[in-house]
Amino acid sequence: MATQYIMHRDSNAWRLQVWLSFGIAVVACATGTIQLPGQELDRAFVALGLFFSLFACFAVAKMIRDNRDGQVDTASWVMTVWVAFAAAILLTAWGLWRMNIPAAEKNYMLVSWLFLISTTFTLAKTIRDAHEADLMARADVTTNEVQAS
Repeated sequence: MATQYIMHRDSNAWRLQVWLSFGIAVVACATGTIQLPGQELDRAFVALGLFFSLFACFAVAKMIRDNRDGQVDTASWVMTVWVAFAAAILLTAWGLWRMNIPAAEKNYMLVSWLFLISTTFTLAKTIRDAHEADLMARADVTTNEVQAS
């Protein structure tokens, strides 16, 4: 027996809030990275860590959603996604921790990075929900057309 899902479309207000939150998180991270005191290499490391974290979060969210009804990805791919996510989080945290900058700037970067991670997962879910709702709506239209013929 196939699993059945009830799909509710998100409100326009929710979608706006998700996109604004994600945009604010990206801007906060970019601003913090650009204004970090210290060497260029430290700023470059933080920027790479933020990008790595961002893309790793999207990959984890997609992999989890793709495999929710049973594993469709190979075990190697699932392991790769989780290892990349763990590496992104651990290396970025380590980089922030070891930077020789004032605590206020370190805390700003930590909070904006965590905000980026949480908004990335929320955005991925919102986009995927909208896509699945569109697929279900198209399937319903097709089923209704076939039944009417």
